[in-house]
Amino acid sequence: MMKNIQLKAMGKINLGLDVVRRRPDGYHEVRMVMQTVSLYDKVGITVEDQPGIRITANLSFLPLNENNIVYKAAKLLMDEFSIDQGVSISLEKHIPVAGGMAGGSTDGAAVLYGMNRLFSLGMGQKRLMELGLKLGADVPYCIMRGTALAEGIGEVLTPMPPMPDCWILIARPPFGVSTRFVYENLHLEKIDRHPDIDGIVRAIEDSDLEAMCARLENVLETVTIRKHPQIEEIKNFMRERGAVNALMSGSGPTVFGIFENERECRSAAEAVRERGMARQVYAVKPFNP
Repeated sequence: MMKNIQLKAMGKINLGLDVVRRRPDGYHEVRMVMQTVSLYDKVGITVEDQPGIRITANLSFLPLNENNIVYKAAKLLMDEFSIDQGVSISLEKHIPVAGGMAGGSTDGAAVLYGMNRLFSLGMGQKRLMELGLKLGADVPYCIMRGTALAEGIGEVLTPMPPMPDCWILIARPPFGVSTRFVYENLHLEKIDRHPDIDGIVRAIEDSDLEAMCARLENVLETVTIRKHPQIEEIKNFMRERGAVNALMSGSGPTVFGIFENERECRSAAEAVRERGMARQVYAVKPFNP
């Protein structure tokens, strides 16, 4: 039996994010186009003879107990399959925390995938995704990865062809945004325009980068940018520096810009850093498994 495994837990951006309605149970129904990017956290899992779940992390403010999604993921499988051995999980974070890039969800997804391998649980992707939904709406997508249309609360996934080739500049400003705050302050009845999600899907199917970029839109910006106008400033700055377009990912505050080539992307990254507009800045590529 394998004793340990090292995994890359990849982040995502939303090329389009629309909220269709608020359901009676309080959840919001969405239509989103999701894309995995080559920015990743490192997740290491080691099987231990001693029962229990032990977590170490490179960031001092992360909880290392049952409040961490990687703990919840490990416990879910231990309970489901009556695993009596323990695991040590090491977490090296690079994806912005609470940044709208599914950093927590992708770490949870990696633990499900890794423990499935380590303990020879024999689950296929579909079963892993069903279990992942118990941890959060983004987890099934983080197991699937690639380019996808997400509907429902984010768990109804339709795989798509890869997005057109490009470079992506990721910039996380030095403040946090509460997802709960954003959704609680999203007043759908006051929103008069919605993102053209079908248009984004068509543009990706046609491999048309320009048409895709022209439709980048995120309805949650109506809340987050009102509270944090710096997000709009970063988007505009990226466009001035050569981005075809720029958008906030998820509920924010991370902003991404889409560039046609690496040189422009890296030069814009340097400019964002010099201006002190963002604490974490990365030049990455789209990732498709």
